[in-house]
Amino acid sequence: MVSSPILLDFQSSTPCLKEVVEEMSSYWMENFANPSSKGNLSGLYASASLEVLRTKIQENLNLHNKKIIFTSGATESNNLALFGFARNFQQRTGRYGNIITLSTEHKAVLEPLRQLKKEGFSITVLNPESDGLILEKNLLNALRDDTFLISIMLANNEIGVVQPIEKIFKICQKNNIKFHTDAAQCPGYLPIKNFDSLANMITLSSHKIYGPKGIGLLIMDEDIQLNPIFYGGGQEFGYRSGTLSLPLIAGFSKAIEVAIKNQERNTMQLAKLRNNLMDGLLKKNSKILINGSIINRLPHNLNLTVLDVNGSKFHKYIKYQITCSSGSACSNGEVSHVLTSMGRSLKEAESSVRLSIGLSTTAEEIENSIDVITETINKLRK
Repeated sequence: MVSSPILLDFQSSTPCLKEVVEEMSSYWMENFANPSSKGNLSGLYASASLEVLRTKIQENLNLHNKKIIFTSGATESNNLALFGFARNFQQRTGRYGNIITLSTEHKAVLEPLRQLKKEGFSITVLNPESDGLILEKNLLNALRDDTFLISIMLANNEIGVVQPIEKIFKICQKNNIKFHTDAAQCPGYLPIKNFDSLANMITLSSHKIYGPKGIGLLIMDEDIQLNPIFYGGGQEFGYRSGTLSLPLIAGFSKAIEVAIKNQERNTMQLAKLRNNLMDGLLKKNSKILINGSIINRLPHNLNLTVLDVNGSKFHKYIKYQITCSSGSACSNGEVSHVLTSMGRSLKEAESSVRLSIGLSTTAEEIENSIDVITETINKLRK
């Protein structure tokens, strides 16, 4: 038994960095005015601060041809992108077209698409290969004359697999299709030099990159037209009504700045610990399957299936010693739809675990985790 649980669930959420908390401090009690209230000096100053923060984010993400919409997080950004664009398309054209996605997407993409299907849109859901990646030819074969939108996440939140986004975006551009990607897990973990070239619409989230919860972004091309899903004061260019939180935006801005600045160093650190964890588990245990491509993968993600053990007992035994996840943070304990979409059986999916490493994770914690998981496997297999 370890003295306190080892935290290996950093893809669910991350703690705020010290510099992020410091960046937010003045906005709680000093520059606290509503940036939408421009009838007085305090409101005008808050509004100016908002635009300074917006510009800083655009600069740090190397955005030149896109605008950013502040939201409450990745779920709202995905909903705004999908509902907003699809309903606007139908309103402009009078047609219910086709949308393509992957079966391994986050529920914040799959559930809005199910609702759009009820409204009359055609939804094509493709399965990835056994390594979690989509084949280019399968996407090409799925294209229809009425396909107007594709939504595929850059890096999967459960298995960490990084999709060939550049190829997908080129296919979309060639066929006059708009492309949306959920990249919430990616800033600071992948060497993205230019977010302009990722997609037409990009979702980001603050609390995945050591920023505060409750704030996210939808980055989109200047010419994209959306129908809002919130109505009220018409903030954020009319796309997202509601009073914006300057403290959260300031924290998110600082988190992005630090993540981009330290990306190369952090990636090396995280990948080394992840590989040590993987190699140690594979060396000490038989019948362990790694879920998803290990080459095209986030550096801090390890998702594995332990064969010949009872899944519920496996998680029951390790949960007091290791804080980890059996799937998405939003899955409510359900068997992972990501793993079953890749071909894992229900039994295999139940005995799977996502181990995600953070910047505070130590080599000692990795060794202790290897021992805890190995002891648990041996106990259950006897």
